[in-house]
Amino acid sequence: MKSFLITALGIYAVLVATVYLLQRRMMYFPDPSMPNLAGHAAAPDMREVTMTTADGLTLGAGYQPPAGENAPVLVYFHGNAGHHGYRLPLIAPYAAAGFGVMLASYRGYGGNPGSPGEDGLYEDGRAALAWLEGQGIAPNRVVLYGESLGSGVAVHLAEAWRAAGKPLGAVVLQAPFSSITDVAAHHYWYLPVRLLIRDRYEIEGKVGAIGAPLLVLYSQADTVVPPRYSKRLFDAAAEPKELRDYPRAGHNGFDMTNAANDVVAFIRRHLSK
Repeated sequence: MKSFLITALGIYAVLVATVYLLQRRMMYFPDPSMPNLAGHAAAPDMREVTMTTADGLTLGAGYQPPAGENAPVLVYFHGNAGHHGYRLPLIAPYAAAGFGVMLASYRGYGGNPGSPGEDGLYEDGRAALAWLEGQGIAPNRVVLYGESLGSGVAVHLAEAWRAAGKPLGAVVLQAPFSSITDVAAHHYWYLPVRLLIRDRYEIEGKVGAIGAPLLVLYSQADTVVPPRYSKRLFDAAAEPKELRDYPRAGHNGFDMTNAANDVVAFIRRHLSK
């Protein structure tokens, strides 16, 4: 019995060590290929642009200018898999509404140099917003859209810009979480996740200070981010805020619902004031 326990503990220790060492491979699933954004029917005027991060990386992204001088500009921060090019069909309703759209990208994704990590993704998001500022887009016209992992980037940036005296126009979060730590602890309940995880994206404590209208899209059928964590994030946010449940969306099926129309209506309601 003693030898069995020793063996079991040894196997468990190896498992813990393996997860610790490979955790970023278990969190990020980048497609390193370079997307072709030009001429897509979803956003026919989108062009490829580049921006430089504070730590010296040159990143590609997609940008379609707004149809009008005062129209909103939506910055789309995608989730942990693929690259920004895969999101082209998802932003079609916003381009059709006359909004400007930036498909932001991350290091290690979509032909970009570097490797993804929490601090790095924040740097990439800051570079995207700085690029928009350079185009003369005022912060109060900017809407940050965070898809799943991108919610962590969107909330972090919104809080930081509000602290810098540049509150954004609105924030939309799709399948967000209270923290990646909470989600990982749910899925890997048999591991000491809270002691192991590096990239924590603890945004529950930040969302109350974003200083912008918030729309949270979630699904009771989400098995990737348990819906209680989306609702916990919503509860921590300040007014004005709206919570919408799309029961059949799961984690990745929001484009099969009325969510985009709801987002367009939300943005027009708040940014037309």
